[in-house]
Formats: sequence, structure tokens, C-alpha cells
Amino acid sequence: VRQCMRGVDAVIHAATLHKPHVATHTRQQFVDVNLTGTLNLLEEASDAAVSAFVFTSTTSVFGDALVPPPGAPAAWMTEDVATVAKNIYGVTKLGAEGLCRLFHRNQGMPCIVLRTSRFFVELDDSPAYRERFEDAPFRPDEVAELRTDLPVVLERHVPSYVAEYARRGWRMFPSISRVYDNTRAREALAWCPQWSFEHAVARLAANAEPRSDLARVVGSKGYHDMTFEDGPYPVE
Repeated sequence: VRQCMRGVDAVIHAATLHKPHVATHTRQQFVDVNLTGTLNLLEEASDAAVSAFVFTSTTSVFGDALVPPPGAPAAWMTEDVATVAKNIYGVTKLGAEGLCRLFHRNQGMPCIVLRTSRFFVELDDSPAYRERFEDAPFRPDEVAELRTDLPVVLERHVPSYVAEYARRGWRMFPSISRVYDNTRAREALAWCPQWSFEHAVARLAANAEPRSDLARVVGSKGYHDMTFEDGPYPVE
């Protein structure tokens, strides 16, 4: 790692044991890769006076906070929601975030942590959604309705989806348990997301590829060479 840092201006740290690996790797291996591996990179990046360190974390650190109890509104997820990690993946990624914070505080390392959700083609890890449905800009005052009648809210924001889904014989989820609010990323990082649900629907209506070039190139990661009884991989 020390040798790799020579002459490096910035580090983008995306290496990890991912949530699907919970089924095939030990908790100690998660600690070794996600925590110790991140520490090794931070130590050497700091010694090499690297000017920026970007750590790709995950919304899995929110864990149980992502799914409200039955009858409750959908969760409105911002960076300020308390984390309740529910598996070793979430725990080790949260710990790695803490290491980034520590090196920023004590060594002055310029760090940024990006808590990303899934954005490439994968089977859903929820059997109920995976078996029944095909894989928007909502508002905080809609969280109760999002939990009970998602199609109505979605038609309010992207009315064109109704005809396109009907044309393809697709069904929309009846509800969602959470909404990720990307306001802070747009304001602090000047991020301008282009590949929205509305954009995808418009491309579908034009019989064009709805995925971005990057998503098509990466495709499905295929984490395992085995199958599991309950879908693509256990995550607990």
C-alpha cells in the first residue's frame, strides 16, 4: 500500500466485502478487509500527504432504521438518521467511516464518505419484492401515503409511468419503506443526478435502453458461484 501511494493525489476507496458476502465469509474476514484494510489505506495516504480520500460506504449502516414497523410511515432517510446496523457488513462499514472521521480530525486528512445504495443490476434481496415486481422525487409530507399507496404518489410526480407500465404489463410496488433524500449531496457536492425514474420511463417509452452506459457495462456483479435456498444471498 505504501508503494502504491507514491505520487498519488487522491484515493477513491471502493474495495470491500459486500453485503452478499455475508453468506460466504466470516465476520473476522469482514473486519480484516473492511476495517483493517481501510485503516491501512488511511495510514499510508496520511503519510504520503494525499490531498483527498473518498470512502464508499453504504446505506446498510442504517440497518433497522430503514424499515419502520407495520403501520408507520415510510422512513425519510438523511445523513442525520441514527444508524442501527444489523449485520457485520453494516457494522464494519460504519466502523470504517469512524476511521475516516478520526484521520480527518487528528491527521487533517481531507475525507469524504459517500453512503450509496445499490445502483447496479442485482436481484432484490427481499423475496416478497423479488418474486412479485419488476425492478422519484418525493416529499417528506408524503411518507405516510408512500407506505400505504405508492402508485398514487408516484403518478402524482411521474404520471407517464402509468401508461408505460401498463403497456409492458408491469406492476408498481404497493408501498415503499423508505426514501433516500439526496439534498445534501446535491447542495454540498454540486451533484446533478440525471438518471431518475422519470428519465428511465421516458427512455422506456421511446424503446431505448433505460440504464446508463456505466450500469450496462458493469451489469450484474454475480457475487457467488452457488445458489441459496432463499434467493440470491442471505444478508443477516
